[in-house]
Amino acid sequence: MSQIVENSVEKLFNKGFISITVINFVVYLVYYLLMVIIAVIAQDQLHASLGQAGLASGIYIIGTLLARLFVGKKLELVGRKAVLRYGALFYLLTTIAYLYIPTIQLLYLVRFLNGFGYGTVSTATNAIVTAYIPSSKHGEGINYYGLSTSLAAAIGPFIGMILLNTTSFYFIIIFSIVLILLTTIACFIFPVKNIQITAEHRAMLESWKLNTFLEKKVAFISSIAFVIGVAYSCVLSFLSSYAKELNLVAISSFFFVVYALVITFTRPMTGRIFDAKGERYVMYPSYFFLTLGLFCLSVTHSGWLLLLSGAFVGLGYGTFMSNGQAVCLKTCDGHHIGIALSTYFIGLDLGLGVGPYILGELHQFLTFPKLYFVSGLLPIACAIVYKLFYHPSYEKKEQALRLQRANQNK
Repeated sequence: MSQIVENSVEKLFNKGFISITVINFVVYLVYYLLMVIIAVIAQDQLHASLGQAGLASGIYIIGTLLARLFVGKKLELVGRKAVLRYGALFYLLTTIAYLYIPTIQLLYLVRFLNGFGYGTVSTATNAIVTAYIPSSKHGEGINYYGLSTSLAAAIGPFIGMILLNTTSFYFIIIFSIVLILLTTIACFIFPVKNIQITAEHRAMLESWKLNTFLEKKVAFISSIAFVIGVAYSCVLSFLSSYAKELNLVAISSFFFVVYALVITFTRPMTGRIFDAKGERYVMYPSYFFLTLGLFCLSVTHSGWLLLLSGAFVGLGYGTFMSNGQAVCLKTCDGHHIGIALSTYFIGLDLGLGVGPYILGELHQFLTFPKLYFVSGLLPIACAIVYKLFYHPSYEKKEQALRLQRANQNK
């Protein structure tokens, strides 16, 4: 069945959509679970500096970035099925490798390879799900799918911080291995359909021109995603260390629970707003709420304000992450979706990857509160740039379609 045929199915919650969304959730869950604890492990067990610990967190994303560059280009050539299955297997093997990390240098290597495995699988799932979303429900479909990613971004760190405070690193890795093993089995069972590509498109993908690795139509939103990723990396990599400094370790575990609850209740609404009114009605609020969340973190000395910041960060980063992906879907046609989504996540992941190292080095000169304040300025800059320079070519077409649907509903 081709992607075009599958997209003609108007039912959003079909079996394929649900299955690949669950697989994606577990893949991201393990990523975020390990991301939030690695900096602490590197400092406590390998005696790394905060900058080295930040690099241990961030180098994972460099591996992910390279995977997205390579796999995004080769996805349709190799086939979505093979990329998903063997990427999951490599993700499993590199997760097992965490059982032996005697030095910080070896940790860098394992993190890099594990990031490559994660990037391979997630690039495949992000493309595969588009075949199961009706074209009239891009915003709603991607937001529900993105909910799996956002929930993983909340539940993963919550589990990681709970396990870090109650168990050992060895137990956390065994737990992660079990999750990835079950996911790998699911990937080999899931009946992925490869899309048919034309000879012209195949020739384009086999070339080594820049546009076969990156999609220029989504360059702007991908650049914005990079900056948002840097801002959010301050939360992801250093919240555990900041909470220790504030003596709020116990309550900080619930930061991501609040994050998860907020995005669970708001995600369906933001998807419908995206489809009904356009992206601007969800993107600008996402910048505002992320800034507000980071500013709250910069002044918090109490548990309730820490949790409130979790709600604002969820409304900000969680909303941006999935709706930026929906922008890519509306910008590109079916044959370019794989490269477009890869380009978008390269921007986002690169921000998450370099952010911990840059901010970790800045911590030599700035306290944690000042570091979170500086991070909070970044979404403001994104909103200004977005307003000044982003004018999607499809906007008039989308407005006409929305008007047509409104007239039909009368």
